[in-house]
Amino acid sequence: MSVSMASGRRVLLVEDDSSIGAGLVAALAGAAYEVRWARTAQEARALLAGRDADLVLLDLGLPDGDGIELCRDLRATDDQVVVVVVTARTDEADAVLALDAGADDYITKPFRVVELLARVRAHLRRRDAAGPDDVRVGRLRLDRRGRRVWIDQTELVLRPKELELLSMLVAYAGTAVRREQLMDEVWDEHWQGSTKTLDVHVANLRRKLADAGDRWDRIATLRGYGYRYEAD
Repeated sequence: MSVSMASGRRVLLVEDDSSIGAGLVAALAGAAYEVRWARTAQEARALLAGRDADLVLLDLGLPDGDGIELCRDLRATDDQVVVVVVTARTDEADAVLALDAGADDYITKPFRVVELLARVRAHLRRRDAAGPDDVRVGRLRLDRRGRRVWIDQTELVLRPKELELLSMLVAYAGTAVRREQLMDEVWDEHWQGSTKTLDVHVANLRRKLADAGDRWDRIATLRGYGYRYEAD
């Protein structure tokens, strides 16, 4: 099912509940998004084959598979699309699994449509935000406009939220940044999921920095406070 609007922002909704799906399609189309609706994992994979979605709203309990596996498959082929899980699963372990699989956000049902739309806007705005063209801190080079990061000559492959988190930490290099500030700036003030999403993303960044030949502890943990990017 496809609903085309003039905005050009493309959202794929993966939801098997007809009532919830129809309501979200109407709300998203009313907000001028171009919406496609998949009711199964197989249909979602077919629609994602063209890799032309800006954001995916993903239910986890699909009739022909688990949404977490679909999220992993999507991340294996596209590291720039924003993935927002929308699910009835409220267990913190499920949230951690989804975020570790590559999701950028985790929203539990029931939800307020106005809040979900605000989260969609915030994610797309942050993804497209442009900063200084080139930032260098030690061995790291960050091209904000091109959304690329290198350690020396090795380029890191980062998810959208990983890039935004690293960008913020690098902007405050050598300075402690509170957890609350990182959550508000990188996610948003409406985030109601587990703050473990921050720890998961930091762990992923550390691993990718180390894989590129940098120190695994380049991002220092400040217990009870937050994190600091070590500049030297």
